Amino acid sequence: MTIASDLIRGHTDTIILARLMGEDNYGYEINKSIQQKTDGKYELKEATLYTAFRRLEGAGCISSYWGDEQTGARRRYYKITDKGRDTYATLIEEWASAKSMIDKLIEAQDISLERKG
Repeated sequence: MTIASDLIRGHTDTIILARLMGEDNYGYEINKSIQQKTDGKYELKEATLYTAFRRLEGAGCISSYWGDEQTGARRRYYKITDKGRDTYATLIEEWASAKSMIDKLIEAQDISLERKG
């Protein structure tokens, strides 16, 4: 079973900020961690990922810098800012509220389905 992209699309910023909460990272590695955490069921398209980086950087939620060339290919690393941490906390609160509401709506639907079955 794959995860419907439409369900996740609106949470791209939250997912990226979550990946940056622990350490600075670069695009490929962030996407790889998303794939690993979802057992290969979800990955961000490269265009989506880098558009989100630009949007988050423009909003002051992340900053970027070039990594050391001596470790291989020169990579642009992303770092969460204090504003990004605050934004992440807000987005998580919004997610919890939305999830709670959706759970209630789905639960009500499940009860009616059980009666039909």
